[in-house]
Formats: sequence, C-alpha cells, structure tokens
Amino acid sequence: MNEGPILKVSHLKTYFGSKGGLFSKGKVVKAVNDVSFEILHNETFGLVGESGCGKSTLGRTIVKINEPTSGSIEFEGRDIVKMKGAELKAFRRDLQMIFQDPYASLNSRMTVGEIIREPMEIHGLYNSTKERDQKVSELLETVGLKPDHIRRYPHEFSGGQRQRICIARTLALNPKFIICDEPISALDVSIQAQIINLLQRIQKERQISYLFIAHDLGIVKHISHRIGVMYLGSLVEVGESNSLYREPMHPYTKALLSAIPIPDPRVERSKAAVEISGELPSPLDLPSGCAFRTRCPFASERCAKETPQLRQVGDRQVACFLYEK
Repeated sequence: MNEGPILKVSHLKTYFGSKGGLFSKGKVVKAVNDVSFEILHNETFGLVGESGCGKSTLGRTIVKINEPTSGSIEFEGRDIVKMKGAELKAFRRDLQMIFQDPYASLNSRMTVGEIIREPMEIHGLYNSTKERDQKVSELLETVGLKPDHIRRYPHEFSGGQRQRICIARTLALNPKFIICDEPISALDVSIQAQIINLLQRIQKERQISYLFIAHDLGIVKHISHRIGVMYLGSLVEVGESNSLYREPMHPYTKALLSAIPIPDPRVERSKAAVEISGELPSPLDLPSGCAFRTRCPFASERCAKETPQLRQVGDRQVACFLYEK
C-alpha cells in the first residue's frame, strides 16, 4: 500500500432536525457524531454496527449526498466539504458509491448499456458512442457478465447480476475510492461470496480503496484490512481486522462477535457469550456520557457523567474507560 491516507475524516458531524410529533419536534438526530478515521491507498476499511447506528449516513456524507453539519473530509488532501461546482463534479469521478438495493439504484427504463454509459457521457469520457460501448462491454466482462447483456433491461437479471451491473457502472469512471453501502445484504448467501470475491479481485487489479459498510462482522472480517465499530453515530473501536476479531476490546464489539454463530457445535456451545440488554436508544434522545452505558454490563457512574474518547490502546483505538490507566 502507498504511504499516507487517501481519505481522512476529522470530527465529522451530520445532524438532522426532527419533523416528528409533539414530543420529538425541535429535537436533533445526531446520525454521525464526531467521527474521525483514515483510509489508506488500496485498503478496505470495514464499518460495522447495528441498523440505525449511522453507517450509511456516514457513507452518504462522504460523497456529499448528505451535507455535513461540521468537520472535514479530506480526499487526497482536498477538503470535500468545501467543494462546489466543477471541482465537486471532478471529485465524483474519483469517489463512487455502490448502494444496498441494486434494483432500486438502476433505472428500469434504461438498458444496461445506457446505464453504464451514462456516467461516461456526463463526465465527457471517450470521444464517441462506439468507444463508450466498447468500454461498457469490457466492464461487463470485468464483472462476470456477457457483452450481449448490453441491450437488456434491469428486470431481466437476478439480484446478483443487477449488483454486478451496479459495480460495472461504478467502475465506468475509473474511481480511486468506492463506498460499498451494504452491497450484499439484499442478496442470497451463495451470491454474497461471489460479489465479495469480485470486489477483492477488482481492488487487486485496479488498486482501489474501499469503505465497506455492513452489519455482519464475519463478512467484514473476510474483506477488510481494518475495521471500525460504530454505535449510535460514534466509533467505539478501530483496529486491524484479524486482531480485532481475535481479541475485541470494547464491550459492544465483544457482543457483536459473540453473536456470530460458529459452524462447529462443540465450539459454539463452549464459547463465552457476551449479552447486551435493552433496546437501542433513540438517536433523538441519546444517553448522557457514554451512549452504550444503558446496555453495557460494565457501566460505572463515570460512564453516565463523561463521554469516552477514541484513544490508542496497544494496536487499537478504543472509546472505553475500562482501558484507561
């Protein structure tokens, strides 16, 4: 990997005003709450957490689908937050996104060829329709589809094939960085492995960096070099994939890992389960201090009064008072 980060997120916050009923009106949803991390060139950074923890909002903020409330997002040293107009359009060539639902993200009235060719036309890549169609055929082969699929429509394909079309469209602009927002959660288990292997092969061939968002730590471990664990808008642990999986530190990470079933029944029965009680608090009304304290078996009085900061502990970054000296 090249030295230095391709993406650097610093103290990022994305808040939304509530338009709810009488008791929630005027409150603020802290979807992303003071998040900082870096992703290196040709690295896959996995982002995991329960539904509603802010993972997808973070990804959408990085590509400026959502506007950040504060903080900075630096891509190759340029602050994305400040980009506008032509500079923002040029940036979008380098940073693309694969969405969770492949069918919803494809225009059902366009052929596969038109879908993949559209980004090239918007950004003025290649000189003619013939050149673009040739590139489309190459991209279809890259993702494991046939060149003659160029004339078909999205409804004629399976879920896995539609996600391959989405990946081909993402590659049309030769991006340096791709945000994968739960790209396999809507697919059958047998197809999930094929898409993961495809993404890994593309990364090796094209030297692309990934932010891989998912709720399954087992899948994220397989594809990621490093993993960030997110809870209610904040990162609670960041570490190298194998190390974090082998020896989790934050109580929430331990609970997520203990919930992953092990194929061997004897090992499954003997493993020490870490259970968390209660429901996920509402992002409209976050607990004081540590957001995880209402479900944590190790919570103390300090956890209710102070908010732990992400700090270096050995080979890891952890936001927990258990590891303060």
